[in-house]
Amino acid sequence: MQEGSMKSEIIPHDACVLVADGKKALLLRNIGTAYQLMLEVEQVIEASANPLSHEQGTDRPGRTWSGGHRSSVDETDFHSLEEQRFSTIVAERLETICAEGAIGKLVIAAAPKSLANLRHAMSENLSKRIIAEYDKDLVNLPIDEIQRHLLSER
Repeated sequence: MQEGSMKSEIIPHDACVLVADGKKALLLRNIGTAYQLMLEVEQVIEASANPLSHEQGTDRPGRTWSGGHRSSVDETDFHSLEEQRFSTIVAERLETICAEGAIGKLVIAAAPKSLANLRHAMSENLSKRIIAEYDKDLVNLPIDEIQRHLLSER
């Protein structure tokens, strides 16, 4: 697998394509051929509302005392934590689908931060099914444009 690129990779018939960001994931299946993609939506997974971090936290940053010095503690990034949780939910859903035998080969196209979160959340069993990764946010594009992007990256 060539990370960050799909050059020379093909998406075979019946392979799944996960297109995701920190709030939405589409699980698509190639019902076409490797050279004429025809992606069909199998599942849409959406996160619950995730306000900006400053809208979620109301306290000032904490302070710590260490060795006679006081210093501030970084404020918790609730927005980022929620995106990580969403990636875990997506990985768990994919695990369930894998256990049912419905995913043989998997291509992932995700925003860079989401791709990193997904990699961290996936089991070894699921990771072995990945044939290509594409670090680009395509989740809000129409299916025909997603197909064009994936084909143009070969």
